[in-house]
Formats: sequence, C-alpha cells, structure tokens
Amino acid sequence: MSQPILLLRKADLEAGKVRKVDVNGCALAVYNLDGTFYATQDGCTHATASLSEGEIVDDECIACPVHDGTFHIPTGQPMSFPCEHAIRTYKVIEDGEDVLVDLDQESDAAADAI
Repeated sequence: MSQPILLLRKADLEAGKVRKVDVNGCALAVYNLDGTFYATQDGCTHATASLSEGEIVDDECIACPVHDGTFHIPTGQPMSFPCEHAIRTYKVIEDGEDVLVDLDQESDAAADAI
C-alpha cells in the first residue's frame, strides 16, 4: 500500500487557483475548486506546457497556456482541441487542514469515468 504525501495546507491555495508542486521528482498541478482539491500531472499531453501556468475555465477545466486546449480537472479528460490525450490524475486526500496525494492511485472521478 502506498503512503500519501503532503502536498500543501488548505490555506496555501485559495479557491479557483492552481499551483505547481513537486513531489518525489514528479511535477503536479494542484487545484482548489471551491474547496475541493485535485491533483494532475503538470505537463500538457499536447504541448509539454506547464498546466499550473494555465487558467481554470468553465469551473472544472484547466486551459493549457500554450494552445488553450482544455482538460477536465477531476477526470483528466481532454475537453477541447488540440488536446486529444488525457492527463494523469492522482487521488487527493484531505486530512484536516492538510492536502495529501497518493501517487499510485488515480483520482476517484477518473476511476469512476472508466
């Protein structure tokens, strides 16, 4: 069984924002969508851009800063061209004021979408 790793404290990321967090050599984009936290790979599958430098749009999508293609944050699914391949999602655990990630598990929403 994998060990969850601390990403940040809830107070460190305000609602509607995204930030890059490096965990064990893995660059993650961490999102706060109205108090619910998500984590995905930081690299866009289309243009190797850093998704954490993009904007959250349509309440649950991240727009790539290079070509404006979008991904659904909870599931990682591509939502608009030129993005065609899903981004990896990770299981996030909220424990009190801490936000942790399990790098060995997909997000619940991504697993449910399969």
